Amino acid sequence: MSASLLASAASVQAAIPSPSQHTWYLGPVPLRAYALAILAGIAVAIWITTKRWVARGGDADDVLDIAFWAVPFGIVGGRLYHVISTPEPYWGEGGDPVRALYVWEGGLGIWGAVALGAVGAWIGCRRKGVRLSSFADALAPGLLVAQAIGRLGNWFNQELFGAPTTLPWGLEVSPAVIERLNADTGTAFAAGTLFHPTFLYELLWNLGAAALLVWLDRRYRLGHGRVFWAYVALYTLGRVWIEMLRIDTAEHVLGLRLNVWTSIVVGLGALVAFVVIGRRYPEREDGVELPGRSRDRQEEDRRSRDDRVDAEQDTGQDTGHDPEPDTELDTMSTAHAGAAAGASGRDDGRDSGGGPHRADAQGPGPDQGPTDRA
Repeated sequence: MSASLLASAASVQAAIPSPSQHTWYLGPVPLRAYALAILAGIAVAIWITTKRWVARGGDADDVLDIAFWAVPFGIVGGRLYHVISTPEPYWGEGGDPVRALYVWEGGLGIWGAVALGAVGAWIGCRRKGVRLSSFADALAPGLLVAQAIGRLGNWFNQELFGAPTTLPWGLEVSPAVIERLNADTGTAFAAGTLFHPTFLYELLWNLGAAALLVWLDRRYRLGHGRVFWAYVALYTLGRVWIEMLRIDTAEHVLGLRLNVWTSIVVGLGALVAFVVIGRRYPEREDGVELPGRSRDRQEEDRRSRDDRVDAEQDTGQDTGHDPEPDTELDTMSTAHAGAAAGASGRDDGRDSGGGPHRADAQGPGPDQGPTDRA
C-alpha cells in the first residue's frame, strides 16, 4: 500500500499543474490571462520587429504605424478562422452564436490571423511606402515569439491539450474540464488523467524556430519575403505533429483534422515560394522602400527639416531673441544653400539629361536610398 501511495505521489509531483484561476478583477474590470498573453505577445513582437526593421534600413516609427492596421485585422481573422474550423460550440446543437464574439475565452486560428493580418499589414505598408515583403521578413521571428507567449493563455484556460499520456510532463487539468471534455468528445476520461501539454510543445517549437530564422537570415542574408516563407514552412512542420496529438473538437476532412490539412497545404506552398523566390532573387533587396518612393520620403524629410528651421526662426523673431542654435540644422541649411548656388552656376543635368557634376562624385546625394545595414 505504501509503495502504491509513493508511486502516486511521484506521479502527481511530476505532472504539470494547470493554473486554478484565469481571471482576476481590478475593481469591476476583469483581467484575463488569455488577453494579457496576447497583448504581451504583440508588444514583444513589435519590439523585435522594430529592431530588425531598423537593421534593414527602415524607420522605427513605421512598425507601430503598420501594426495599427495589422493587429486588428489579425485578431478578427484569427477569430473568424476559429469559428469556421470549430463551429460546434457556436452553431451546433446547444451552441450559442453569441459566444463567437467572446474572444477572451480563447480561440484564435493562426491561419486566419496571418491571412487577414497580412491584409492589414499591406494597407499599412502602402501608406508608408515600404515593401510588404521586407516588413514580413523583419516580422517573422517576432511573430513566432508572439505565438509562443500567446500559448500561455491556453495553459491558463486549460485548453488545447492533447491525448492522455503517462509521461512525467503530462498536464493535469481540473475535474470540471475533464467532464466538459467527456461531454464534447463522448469519451470517459477518469478524474486525474494527465494529457499531452500540446500548448507547451508548440511554445518550445516556436521559440526554436524563431532562433533558427534569425540564424538563417544572418547567415544567408535572406530577402524578398524568404524569411517569412521560411517561418510558414517551419511553423507548419511543427503544427502537423502537434495538431495530431490534440483531442479537442474540430472539423475533420478525410479522417484528419482540418488544421492538419491546412498545415500540409500551406507548408508545401511556403516551401515552393521559398525556393522560387530564392532562384529569382538570390540577393537581399537594397532597401525597404517601394520602387520610386525612396526619393519621395527623403524629400518629405527635407521639407520637414526646413519647416522646423523656419518655425524656429519665426519664434526667435516673435520673442525678440534668436532661438537656440542647432548645429545639425544649420549644417543642413548651409548644404541646401550651397547645392542651390551650385545648381544656378551650371546646367541642371537632372532635367536636361546631362552628366553629373564633379561634386556629385564625392559621395551619395540626398536622393540615394537607404543602405542595407543588416
